[in-house]
Amino acid sequence: MAGHSHSANIAHRKGLVDAKRAKLFTKLCRAVFVAARTGGGDPAANMRLRYAIDKARSFSVPKENIERSIKKATGELGAENFEEVLYEGYGPGGVAVLCEVLTDNRNRTASELRRHFEVAGGNLGGSGCVGYLFNFKGLFVVDANHVAEDRLMEVALDAGADDVELIEGYFEVTCDPRIFEQVRKALEEQKIPTESAETSYIPTTYVDLDVENGKKMRKLKDVLDENDDVQNVYANDNTPEEALA
Repeated sequence: MAGHSHSANIAHRKGLVDAKRAKLFTKLCRAVFVAARTGGGDPAANMRLRYAIDKARSFSVPKENIERSIKKATGELGAENFEEVLYEGYGPGGVAVLCEVLTDNRNRTASELRRHFEVAGGNLGGSGCVGYLFNFKGLFVVDANHVAEDRLMEVALDAGADDVELIEGYFEVTCDPRIFEQVRKALEEQKIPTESAETSYIPTTYVDLDVENGKKMRKLKDVLDENDDVQNVYANDNTPEEALA
């Protein structure tokens, strides 16, 4: 059931930190930059910026890197221009793939992504081609060793969360993104630690892959993750364990 697990994706990303720290830091700082540019440089008044900072800190991005990104966004340092784009496509075996991108050159990014998809046996599609297969949700991942299921369900559902599901040793709490902060505060107040807390595109259906296509899909995710412009990759693959080894 690896394709269903957001915690597996988090563990995979964290496992790459040491090997690809510079690239990951670039992505996280870009997210801070865009959040500050669109909503201002005060995290107390800009929840999106607060989330971006929290995520950057969870991957040990230095404080000075974060502060420099905010200053660039607010005009105190230099001038950069990144825009947010959601690219959609099909991976091996017909898997639906969404790529959240921050880019300063759409043509370059589209060309690179198209090549990545084609090499993996898929293709980059047009806007809306697979987006309907995902729901945009608030998502919290909680280690099952840190809280009892009954307690987590009580706190999360009382705060307005939609669901609490146990997957591979982690609870995944989902909610309407409009009440993300409300649920986050409830978990924080009850001292329930989260492995991650973010908005995410969650598949409504999944595609079961064989080992061969599972390996191709894993490689596609890895090469997309290595692209500086790609912030997040979402896919509805259910990949066999043998393909993840």
